[in-house]
Parts: sequence; structure tokens; C-alpha cells
Amino acid sequence: MNGVFRSKEPFSEEGYRLVGAAMEVYNHLGFGLLEPIYQEALEIELAACAIPFDAQRELDTFYKGSPLKKKYIPDLLVFERMVVELKAVKELLPEFEAQLLNYMRLTRSPVGYLLNFGRPSGLDWRRYILSEFLT
Repeated sequence: MNGVFRSKEPFSEEGYRLVGAAMEVYNHLGFGLLEPIYQEALEIELAACAIPFDAQRELDTFYKGSPLKKKYIPDLLVFERMVVELKAVKELLPEFEAQLLNYMRLTRSPVGYLLNFGRPSGLDWRRYILSEFLT
């Protein structure tokens, strides 16, 4: 099921631009490629659309102020407040959602997107909102 934008939702314009860039990548490359190909192509498209992003940034984790050894690396941080995870699979699974929500909590990002390039019927995307991080 593809997502639907609602203009009153937080970061809806930014999300519209992000998904538009992802659709351009899907329309140009189609489905059936590996995730790193879509990652690199989307980075090129985001830059062409003047959408600010940070790719593969390593995130530190902490426990009571002490750094932990475990690091996390989300695919993209977009507009400094949105986490984006890319997939190239037949179906989005619950563990992909859990991964995205984990990254959103670590970055205190209010909005996240799962973008799946692996379906022949078109780009599959899902939007998630963590209201506790909305300001």
C-alpha cells in the first residue's frame, strides 16, 4: 500500500519532495536492483533537487551518558529531521519498521520514511511520525 500525503501533517512538503525524488529514481531504474544502487541514485537525485541530506551517518548510542560500543547507520537523514531507510525487497516486514523507529528515536527525529524499490508495481513508501519529537 502506498502512503498518502495530508497537508496538515508535520513535514508534509518535505516528505512530498523526498517521495517525488524517490519516484524519479524508481521510474528511471525500475525494480530488481540491489539497495546500494538505489541509495546512490537517490543521493544524486536529492542533490539535483536541492534537498539537504546526510548519507550513512554513524550514530552514537549512550546509556546514562556513557557511550556504548554499538553504532547505528541509517541510510539517510533528510532535512535534518527525517530518517529515511531504503529497501529493495518484495515486501516490507515489521523488522524494517522497528529498525526505522529505532533510528528515529536515536536521532530524536519526528518523521521517518521507509522507501521500498523492490516491487514491480511501483515505489512502496510508508511514513512514520513520533509525536514526542515534534517541536
